[in-house]
Amino acid sequence: MDNDISDGRLLSLDSTAGYGDAAESLAEQYESVTFAEVHREVLHLFPAHPSSVLDIGAGSGRDAAALAARGHRVVAAEPTAELRALGRRIHADKEIEWIDDALPELPALSVCARRFDLILLTAVWMHLDPPQRAAGMAALVRLLGAGGRVILSLRHGPVPAGRRMFPVSAQETIALAEEHGLKVLHLAHREDPHTREGVSWTTLGLHHAPPSLQEATTVSRGVR
Repeated sequence: MDNDISDGRLLSLDSTAGYGDAAESLAEQYESVTFAEVHREVLHLFPAHPSSVLDIGAGSGRDAAALAARGHRVVAAEPTAELRALGRRIHADKEIEWIDDALPELPALSVCARRFDLILLTAVWMHLDPPQRAAGMAALVRLLGAGGRVILSLRHGPVPAGRRMFPVSAQETIALAEEHGLKVLHLAHREDPHTREGVSWTTLGLHHAPPSLQEATTVSRGVR
């Protein structure tokens, strides 16, 4: 985190700060890399058959569109109106259900009885402070079907000007996930696909295993 950005200032910012004004350039950036490239370490964790998928912080819809093209039923939750509009336009040919919702509480989704086989969070978790991450993990588990999976990426490195981001580690996230009954399937580290200086990523695959199967869950680890 940049030393000139205080915790108080970060807390005063909204988690979507800076995204609306920069929506056009951000959408271009997101669409410049493919779904397969961004998620190369965890492609084997995505469902092989048509499933119910929730993409939280869907941005321009790159991942939602790729998953819809694979036959999945996709809900794209994006709180920034400008990005939702761009996503609908860019991927108008894909069957995606766009909604206005955000962590940590996911209020729009939480009032429904829907459950998802896969929940995807790409470059989202670092926007939440520790108490919000605890609330957010609980919200994810409530929306996850039995045997469902969560795939999320953690950003490490300097905070862009005008953005709200917090340091987050794999160890903290794994401990929080386990507190809520999730088990680790995969842990991988990699460089930034946009080659930004000082930026790297951790990707986690988590599994909501039935209690009888939790002891048999194994962890695969890959380092890039």
